Amino acid sequence: MNKAYDFCKKNLKKKSTPKYVKAQMREFMRICEEKSEKYVISKHKLQQIESVLKLLVMPKGLKAGQSLYDCTCGYQWLFYIAILCTVYRDNESKRRYETGILEICRKNFKTYTVATLFILLFLTEPKFSKFYSVAPDGSLSREIREAIAETIRSSPLIYEYRNKKRFKILRDYIMFNPTHTQYIPLSYSTSRMDGKLPNVFCADEVGALPISYPIEAMRSGQLNILNKLGFIISTKYPTVDNPFEDEVSYAKKVLDGIEKDETVFALLYEPDKTKCWETDDLILQQANPVALEIPEIWEDLLKKRAKAIAVESSRENFVTKHCNIIYQGVGTETYIDVKDVQECKVADIDWRGRVVYLGLDLSETNDNTSVSMVSVDNANNVLAESFAFIPEGRIEEKQAYEKVNYRELLRTNKVIACGDRVIDYKFAEDFILNLEEKYGVHIQAIGYDRWNALSTAQKLESEGYNLVEIRQHSSVLHPPTKLLKEKILSREFKYTRNNLLEINFQNARCVYDTNKNQYVNKKKSKGKVDMVVSLINAVYLLQQDYFLNQMDFVIQTF
Repeated sequence: MNKAYDFCKKNLKKKSTPKYVKAQMREFMRICEEKSEKYVISKHKLQQIESVLKLLVMPKGLKAGQSLYDCTCGYQWLFYIAILCTVYRDNESKRRYETGILEICRKNFKTYTVATLFILLFLTEPKFSKFYSVAPDGSLSREIREAIAETIRSSPLIYEYRNKKRFKILRDYIMFNPTHTQYIPLSYSTSRMDGKLPNVFCADEVGALPISYPIEAMRSGQLNILNKLGFIISTKYPTVDNPFEDEVSYAKKVLDGIEKDETVFALLYEPDKTKCWETDDLILQQANPVALEIPEIWEDLLKKRAKAIAVESSRENFVTKHCNIIYQGVGTETYIDVKDVQECKVADIDWRGRVVYLGLDLSETNDNTSVSMVSVDNANNVLAESFAFIPEGRIEEKQAYEKVNYRELLRTNKVIACGDRVIDYKFAEDFILNLEEKYGVHIQAIGYDRWNALSTAQKLESEGYNLVEIRQHSSVLHPPTKLLKEKILSREFKYTRNNLLEINFQNARCVYDTNKNQYVNKKKSKGKVDMVVSLINAVYLLQQDYFLNQMDFVIQTF
């Protein structure tokens, strides 16, 4: 039928194809096989793309001088044809897809895929179209522009017609003269995004963007565009708190049938299983489709993997950028995969009438202060809510240093700004004093670390609360650390939406003492883990009173 269909048919049942790519393949093949009542593949648009790719010439690399038609890899065919050629059956001028998401590792021609998309669109979109690319910095924007310019200049049948140049290639933009269509590269750090009216935009390396503003600004400018189109492209980055993970999460819900959105097309080349990256070739295969077609790239990946195993300092970059796994640190053991935590998220928890335990983790100068509340339901699920307090006068500083968008998090009820340059402990103390009334609970005990918390503990004790000092020692913390992990893995842990808690879990690293006792180590963790620490303190109390004592314990009423 077409090269994209052939690619899908060949790879649909292979283990080397990730499950979400398989899901998208099945939908594409269904349309190609005329099984969709609503959508078809436009033969005219398909011929246009094939014709253009035959005229474009690869400017450099292993296949320099060959036509892009012969150089284009399988996943690229699928991405191009599905997005640009899938149209409404009753109106072939209207494309189905408005968003194309590509999650793929380095050395898989990601930047060149972006460049090719813009060249194809130059030659197929209406007059006076405006294209934009958005990148985290000017250097990356220039890479995309240079790839476009090099390809055009290497393709004489595209670049010139009757001795006249069809493209104007300048530093700040590229113009296709016959239709006055313009491509303008933007960088997030220097360019304002508001006021742009893009027919098409591409956001590259979205995982490196601190906030989703550039994407949303582009989308806002497309409200009156018939065939609006936006490409969201990136590798994984070391944090779950970035706009790309939000886009990927939504795409997975669409592919899983949880969300109904027929305008999203997503190729998510991330491995189905993330353990044993050191030895499991399938992880590399699922994250690097190009390596399955080009032996030189596969051999290079194996060399990089061997180095990452041998040299700790190169491990994070390899696992993140070449395996598409959010790597959670070197030199220590990851506490728990944040994906397992996210599986425990629920829409709401009814706290009324519950006996609860609180855990405190009070901050030093630039740390967060955290309070966690836990209880148990009738099914032995651990219920949890965690709150963080941050100094209001250090928000911008913390955002820049931690790469966490605290301004956005403040809009939730889980992160609270108080004080100026340091935390206002009285504010946190008052918050605790109001918890019983706010949530309708009874606080059985409050666990705390003596460090930095003695004064607060005394004040809360004077208000009639039962304060329990929890020594921050591996022998003490190992049991609740282990219990919390077990509850999460068995899906017997419940929490409501809390992005900062997920970030803290992603940051958390464990170490072992000489007796094999496991505990979360702040110094070894990469980033803040205050919410996890306060949660473990709360679980310690819960474990002592309920799980260990096996007593008749009333948890629903008081």
